[in-house]
Amino acid sequence: MAPVGGTAVQDHVALAEIELCGELIIAASAARERLSLESIDEVLCVAEERSRAQ
Repeated sequence: MAPVGGTAVQDHVALAEIELCGELIIAASAARERLSLESIDEVLCVAEERSRAQ
């Protein structure tokens, strides 16, 4: 329940994690087989993050 007064607290990290979990669920439900580690990395854009960090 939201606090009285309308001050909603948003945890941006938690919201991002929820979005990523949703993307994984969608990808897994569309796949015919288990997702490979490479497929999971692709869904989570891990390679893009690694290239930006370097």
